[in-house]
Amino acid sequence: MPYTGTMSIVRDIAGVAKGMTITLREMLEPTQVENYPDGPGPMRGAQFEQRYRGQHVLQRDENGLEKCVACFLCAAACPSNCIYIEAAENTAEQRISSAERYAKVYNIDYNRCIFCGYCVEACPTDAITHGHGFELASLNATGLVMRKEKLLAPMPEPSSISK
Repeated sequence: MPYTGTMSIVRDIAGVAKGMTITLREMLEPTQVENYPDGPGPMRGAQFEQRYRGQHVLQRDENGLEKCVACFLCAAACPSNCIYIEAAENTAEQRISSAERYAKVYNIDYNRCIFCGYCVEACPTDAITHGHGFELASLNATGLVMRKEKLLAPMPEPSSISK
């Protein structure tokens, strides 16, 4: 039986009619929209899962010193080569981290980052983690290179002294 037989044409028409029926039904249903920046919730409508991988955060220890010891393991583990680090030595007068070295320059190029999480897994001091920052869009590509100052977690609050 050739492809252009009567049954093939009827089957083709039935397939197209079924697809158009589904399309028409979806067109007539009301639209469901999440009202993103003004929606409900503590984060203006955005709800994050615990495992969400957003903008990176460079952590500090309980004394306010940086956890990063400039070991370069995060940069070595990164498959997209988006992490750039320059190390410097700590001095007795100026302590940046609790180790011998600290990251003088720590840049992440979000033009290249694929948010794979390998840098977080490779870090032996848990200095780099994924935060929940997601508004990274920029019209300028240079604005997507995040420097250490922007990635650092804020200083911890001084503990209140009990009387």
